Amino acid sequence: MNLETALLKRRGGALSEQVYRVVRDLIVSGRMRPGEAVIEAALAAQLGVSRTPVREALKRISDEGLIDVFAQSGTFIAPISRKALEEAYIIRTALEAESVARAAGRLTVQAAEAFADNIAAHELAINRQRFDDAIRLDDTFHRMIAEVNGLHMLWRAVDISKAQMDRGRHLAIPQPGLGAVTIRQHMQILQALQAGDAELAVQCMREHLATSLRNTLEIASDSIALNAESNVPASDL
Repeated sequence: MNLETALLKRRGGALSEQVYRVVRDLIVSGRMRPGEAVIEAALAAQLGVSRTPVREALKRISDEGLIDVFAQSGTFIAPISRKALEEAYIIRTALEAESVARAAGRLTVQAAEAFADNIAAHELAINRQRFDDAIRLDDTFHRMIAEVNGLHMLWRAVDISKAQMDRGRHLAIPQPGLGAVTIRQHMQILQALQAGDAELAVQCMREHLATSLRNTLEIASDSIALNAESNVPASDL
């Protein structure tokens, strides 16, 4: 898919928002690789837009740590660093632990069915090796938990902070067996939510996110800039 086609698929909303989503997705999925130069004028030409929405989008992406801007040498896709992964993990765990605790016991029958449908679709996507779909469905599962509580801004904060973890997930997810672990952990979270057990739900969520980080660090180590000491207690991993 070229950039112009990708942009057309994201119709709706401000143009800068569409450009932001397309370019961010390309970085997170690894289709724009660490160290690759980002040329504002070239991106604008490929997308068929002016440079203004591209400039606005790149500013937002830079604020999220996905690109590095060097005054003398240009703009480049940021490396995937251990420090960034661990910081994203800490932020995401804090927010999602609160989210899942609040959701415990609040599921309606319809909501529980929607979660079960999501898990089934997720498992099918993994079995068919549709990994982009699998990651999207994984995200939907977590977003649905926040929506049970009406915490839409919480999910937005998670979505921004987890971009670094997502880059690692795209590297790790093709590994055999990892998708099955995610499905099992999602089912455990759902069971805790249905039982109204907030403590167990938090425990399951923490284990789930720690597993994701651990797998990324182990499997994608060759692609990660391991240039910082660990900030995450070993007990969390």
